[in-house]
Formats: sequence, structure tokens, C-alpha cells
Amino acid sequence: MVVVSPQLLKAIISGNRLLEEAYYLVLNDVEVQTLWEMSNIFAVKRLRYNDHGPVHAHIAAGSALYLFQLLRKRGVESSLVREGIVDTDEEASLVPLLGGLLHDIGNSIHRDNHERIGALLAVPIISRILEKLVEDPRKRIRLRQEIAHSIYCTAYDVECLTIEAGCVKVGDGLDMAEGRARVPYSLGNINIHSLSALSIKKVEVLEGENSPVKIMVYMDETAGVFQVDEVLMPKLKTTPLRRYVEVYAISGDRFLKTYSPS
Repeated sequence: MVVVSPQLLKAIISGNRLLEEAYYLVLNDVEVQTLWEMSNIFAVKRLRYNDHGPVHAHIAAGSALYLFQLLRKRGVESSLVREGIVDTDEEASLVPLLGGLLHDIGNSIHRDNHERIGALLAVPIISRILEKLVEDPRKRIRLRQEIAHSIYCTAYDVECLTIEAGCVKVGDGLDMAEGRARVPYSLGNINIHSLSALSIKKVEVLEGENSPVKIMVYMDETAGVFQVDEVLMPKLKTTPLRRYVEVYAISGDRFLKTYSPS
């Protein structure tokens, strides 16, 4: 069991040379740093929304990687390995890692259509990072397209076509504790968006008994169910993960809602 947090990512990649190198290439990239900064200028300062910068990127990427690890542990096959895009799970893990870190950079231009914009903005960034990690040029291009797909598919109305992209989309939706809701809400306003976001205190991801993954969303007010219904579940239901993930909304010792794999 892990708690969704900004610290999760570094814990997961620790000791994995490929993922650590990829992470630090992104972290030290001036363009990425600036796009994260600009994403929060647009989202937070101008639109008065919640965070869409580097902290959220770390939470989404860590959650995505952990979801992918749990699914593989329980025998859910990597889409990329099965279809010959890459050769190993480690290479496939570059999709949840890089997709998670870069999925919101489109906010640096505008909130509207930011997933589609972000996929295009990410292509040259992904290309120069993969050039330092993957020797085979064809594999680099295939991976680039899969990572761009994972960013594009974080849009609510787009169906994810791989397990790896699905992990990015669900990982994005898991960042909702302590006011960090992924449905943007106007900072300072009191409404269902802000009340529900502030109600959620902790999100845990663990191996399920009856399904590969169990997600536990803890809240101190029933308003928090709104975030589960309007943020997490719509994302989950547009990914292949819907067959493998169960979700529980919990307040105190009460199970407010249970969502089973479909």
C-alpha cells in the first residue's frame, strides 16, 4: 500500500538506472522547468485554478508508475510489450513516467484543449530525452508516439488505447487529497468543487483481493464523493484499467460508495 504523494515517484524509481536517468533528464530540462512554471502562471495566477505545475506532475507520474507495477505484478500484460513497441517492462515504464511528468504542459498556453496542445508540445522534449536513453532510433520514435498518446488521452473525452496510457490518466485523477482536485475550481470560492476537494484527506493505492488494484479515497465530509464521481471515475472508465481497478470512497468507518471493475 502506498499513499499518493509527491514523494512516491522518487521512491519507485530509486535503483532503476533507466528510470532515474529519464527522470533527471526531465527534471533538469530548462524547457520543462519553464513550461511547468508557465502552466501554473496560467492555471493558478490567471485562471485562479488549483496547481498544475511540477508538484502535480510528480504526483501523477508516481501514481502512474505504481499502478503499472501493480498491474504487472498481478499478470496484466503491458500493451507495449505485447504489441512489440518495446522489448521490456522497464522500457514500457517510460510511458507512465514521462507521460505523467509532461501531461499538463499544455496549460502553459491555455487551459482549453491543453491535453491536445500538450501532446504536441511534448514531442520535441520526448525526442531529445529518449535520444540519450534508447539506442534504436525506431524504438525511440515508437516510444515517443506512445508517450504523446498518453498525454493526449488524459482528456476526459478520449479513450486510452494502452495500459500504460491508462495508468497516466488514472494517475492524474488520483491527485485529489487536501484540496488538490483535478477538476479545476476557482480558488477562494465556496462551491461543490472547492468543498469536495477540501474534504478528501488521503488517497491510497494497494493490491486488491478481488482485482489487481484497489484505490481507497478517504474523506472527512461526504461532499468528497463528488471528486470521485466527477474526476476519478470518468477517467478510469475511459481506460483499459476499468477492468482491473476497484474504488472505495470512505468517510470515517463508513464506505460511502464502492466501484467495481467493469
